Amino acid sequence: MATRWGLCGAGKISHDFSVAMKTLPPGDHQIVAVAARSLERAREFAKKHSIPKAYGSYEELASDPEIDMVYLGVLHTEHWRLGLLVLQAGKNMLCEKPFAMNSREVGDLIAASKKSNVFLMEAIWSRCFPLHREVRRLLAEDAIGDIKLVKASFGSPQLHIPRSVEKELGGGALLDIGVYTLQFVLMVFNGERPESIHATGVLLNSGVDESMVVVMTFPRNRLAFCFFSIAVSLPNDATISGTKGTIRVLGPMHCPTTLEVNGKTTQYPLPEPSLPLNFTNSTGLRYEAEEVRQCLLKGLKESPRMPLSESALLTEVMDECRKQVGVVFNQDSQ
Repeated sequence: MATRWGLCGAGKISHDFSVAMKTLPPGDHQIVAVAARSLERAREFAKKHSIPKAYGSYEELASDPEIDMVYLGVLHTEHWRLGLLVLQAGKNMLCEKPFAMNSREVGDLIAASKKSNVFLMEAIWSRCFPLHREVRRLLAEDAIGDIKLVKASFGSPQLHIPRSVEKELGGGALLDIGVYTLQFVLMVFNGERPESIHATGVLLNSGVDESMVVVMTFPRNRLAFCFFSIAVSLPNDATISGTKGTIRVLGPMHCPTTLEVNGKTTQYPLPEPSLPLNFTNSTGLRYEAEEVRQCLLKGLKESPRMPLSESALLTEVMDECRKQVGVVFNQDSQ
């Protein structure tokens, strides 16, 4: 039986998610409903993607008994409020990154999922890519020896995009793209808590971070170095340096398709989209959708590829980075 999806949000990422879903077998995945703040917008989206039902409120979507899984694709300032709505309605949920605005909000979402006994996952889609699965396998097999240094960068000129620069919309490099570099480090170190975090950066006039550098130390003399910016392009890659070799993820950082291991390069091509996409390599969203389905079939309440404990730790790290750089959101004082 197909996993029946409901889309909470009818924006650009929901469009790309819908296009990606068309690359999967219809017998496994079906988008059965979409909700937006206006019924007109939801109907327009539903018509474009051949979705049977359109709702003009998120409450209607959350109460639809024919939905197995909700994909939350709204602004991350709304993740906490709408996430609680979905989870408290007893619905499983895949929540776009970042999980929420701070650790308090993330804690509320995790608690709500456990209380309702439903599945919850932060949509760090790169975790589900075949390339990242290969990286995990290589690390588990000690292919490059003891890991000593991890370096990751992500830079994309986005100063012209309101949601990237406005504090009220949860802007800043950290929550939008820096999160991918930090989660990569935590993946390599298997969810270990860093011993120290040192962050420095520069802020826009709006009070959000334009660029940031984060250095983390881990037990056994291991170091991680992340840098990210919404002002300039950066290499958008990652390097794992071990005592016996090197693994390089050649990018893009958030949706990688090229892997280099000790100088040998392997490509992991993605399916072609049936409609134009808003973001790079978005047909790769198919992998997180399939990960969700497999977890549901196994009766799991969270994904081993992105455990809730690791999402919580990732948010704690980002909270500390914001504190050191001086980025404060309204949600921090609530």
